[in-house]
This record gives sequence, structure tokens and C-alpha cells, in this order.
Amino acid sequence: MKLFQPGTPGSSAMSYAGLIEKIEILRTTLRWASRLERPEIEKLLRQSNTLRDEILQLSHKERFVKAAAAEVEPTEKLPGQRRQALLERSFVFEGTFGDNPELLDALEVAEKAAPTDLPVLIDGESGTGKELMAKVIHANGSRADKPYISVNCGAIPDNLLESELFGHKKGAFTGAANDRKGKFESAHKGTIFLDEIGELPLPGQVKLLRVLESHEIQRVGSDEPIVVDARIVAATNKNLRRLSEEGTFREDLFYRLSVIHVSLPPLRERKDEIPLLFSYFCDEAAEMLKRRPVKMSPALRAFLLSYSYPGNIRELRNLIYRLSCLAGETADTVHLPVDIRPKNQTAATTVNESTAIPDATPASLSDARRIASDEAEKAFLEKGLKEVGGTVAELARRCDMNRSHLQMLLKKHGIHSKDFRRQAVQPDGNGDTPIQRR
Repeated sequence: MKLFQPGTPGSSAMSYAGLIEKIEILRTTLRWASRLERPEIEKLLRQSNTLRDEILQLSHKERFVKAAAAEVEPTEKLPGQRRQALLERSFVFEGTFGDNPELLDALEVAEKAAPTDLPVLIDGESGTGKELMAKVIHANGSRADKPYISVNCGAIPDNLLESELFGHKKGAFTGAANDRKGKFESAHKGTIFLDEIGELPLPGQVKLLRVLESHEIQRVGSDEPIVVDARIVAATNKNLRRLSEEGTFREDLFYRLSVIHVSLPPLRERKDEIPLLFSYFCDEAAEMLKRRPVKMSPALRAFLLSYSYPGNIRELRNLIYRLSCLAGETADTVHLPVDIRPKNQTAATTVNESTAIPDATPASLSDARRIASDEAEKAFLEKGLKEVGGTVAELARRCDMNRSHLQMLLKKHGIHSKDFRRQAVQPDGNGDTPIQRR
């Protein structure tokens, strides 16, 4: 049986017509074959995989052409248009982003670089989303269905760096009980993300430079070269150019890594993104904690919108998770960490944690209703605790409420059950013995 031979010499240019023709040949082969032996089946499977890869590459090349063509369009666009244009071009982004011009510049550069195999260097403050950007580049490139391997260069001890990156042979050193693949081998045909590349020691920089130049590695304890094809994306929160001038980072490695250079602005310069991240992280935390998304009081929302976020997006995400865990239905500034809590709120809770003082006049009718509802809820809980002598379990039984949920409501309003425990006089056999009720 004659099977078609894909990838003939000189057929590097791909088109939909050519791909359809190959698919039709495959279909004809399968339709008229009375019997296929296992080797022929495996050959057809390889051919179908080749077709799939060619279609994916064509899709990414067309996306690249669209992104490049967008450059000739006027750059002046209304707020939201650049962001919407990215999404309309099937731009893969796991998360949310706003209209900050610097961030959109970075995303558009990433979109154009993704279909290529050029090295990318991402820099920015800690917590600005450098690894997310690396995943964006991988997801929008032709290697999206291949491995994505992440390496934290600052977390690997110097004596294990070469083994971690390039692997080792059995017996290469004490403890090497078996052959082991390194990160570069694991990332073959895919993407390797080198985080905190500025922490890489000079000997490790030399070995990495050799890999970039030769596309070969050697396992520790072996002289056999292994060809690796891994797209390199590196990230740092340091100024590598200045480090190279100081002699702590190799200048030739810096230029090798920064063929495409992407800089991420800090969150304090992306204020329009904060409300979007509120919603995104609240939903994410609610899903993890198996509860409804937490609501925010006007005072808390105003604080979070004006806070400087030295830890950037990572700090905001951790704050939202904290609020979702500690608060009930509505979070307030009292649920913030003490070291960043507004001073007036800290002073108020220090004087009397059970006193709720509104931070400001309600901004809307719905806020006024919410405040009134919270005050009614607090009054009900205080009245109930008085009736049961501060016994939380009894109040939970009377209200047909889970005890842990009741404890959470008490904490929300700053109510302490011990303040309501009392001596209740109940007659014993003689009718006059006081009994302590707890």
C-alpha cells in the first residue's frame, strides 16, 4: 500500500490548501484500505500528528501576522480598545489585566515574540506577574502543547546546580543512585522558565551560555552530548545591565537572554487593574474555601484602592485570601494585617474592639442599608448571648445555626461571649443555693 510522504523537500511554505490536500490523501488511504498492518497504522498516526503540528504552526503564524499588521494601524486608541484588540486576536491570558499603557506594551511584545523561538527576558519588581507572563508567552506560541518547566535559580544550591539543570549519570557523585534527567532535557521541544536568573552564580552562567550557543548539554558524570531544543524565558527583579557592568553577571549572557526584553510595571502604576483583581481573586478564594465571594465595606475598598502594594499582585492576592478566610460575608479594615491597617482603625480596636464606629457617612442608600443590617445583626447577637448567659453552643442551638458560623459572626462584630457570662441564681433542694451558669 502506498502512503503519502509528508514534509517533502522544498515544502516549507504552508497553506490551508496544502494541508487539506494532505488530509484528503490520509482519508482516501483509510477509506480504501482493506487491511492495515500495525506498522502502517503507526505510520498513519505519525502522519496525522505531523499534520496537527503543521496546523498549529499555521495558526500561530497567522496570529503573528495579525499582530504585526496591527502595527501599521494608528496607535492612538480609546481606553479599552487595545485591551479588547488583544482578546479579539485569540490572545491567551489566564487571569485579568487592565488598560495600563506600559502593561499593554509588554503584552503586545509578548504576543509578537510568542510564535518565535527567540529568548525572552522579563524584568520587574517582585510580585508583578513575571511567571504569569512567561506562561502567556508559552501558551501563545507554537510550543503550547509541549512541556513548560519552571526553575528557580535562586533556590538551587551551587553544588547541585549543574545536576538540577543538566541531569547526572548513576554514580557521578555520592547519592547519585540512578540516571536523572535535568530540567533542560525535561523541557525538550517546550519552554524552560529560569526565574531569578540574576541569582545564578558565575560558574552556572558560563554553563548556561554554552547551552544557549550549542543547544547541547552534558549530564554530570557523562561525556556524551545531548541535543536539547528548549525555548528559554528568563525573569529577574534586578537590573542585569548594571550587574553586568559591576562584573557579577556576564555581559555576553545578558545580551543572549535579552533578545526580547519585556518590563512589567508595578501594581501601584496600574490602579485601574485593582478592581478587576479584586473580583478575580475573590472568586478564586471563594472557590478554594468553598464559600461565597466576600464583600468589602466602603472603607476597606477605599483603603485597598489607595494602598501602595510594595509586594505588588502577590501581596494583593494574599490580602484577598486573608480577608476571605477571616471575614464573614463582609470584610472591613479590621480584618487587615495590623502592620498595614489604617491608624484610626487600629486605635479604635485597641481601645474597644466591641465598639463599631462608622468610618464615614454611607456613600449610598445600599451602604446605609448594609450598615443598618449589620447593627441589627449585632444587637440580635448581644441580646441572645444575654439570654443564654454567654453560652455560644446554646445560642447556636436556639438559632438553628452551625456553631462555627456563629463564632465567625461574633468575631465579625467584635463580640466576646465571656462578657455575657453571669451568675444565675437557681433554687436547689432548699431553694436558695446559687449555681454558676456557664
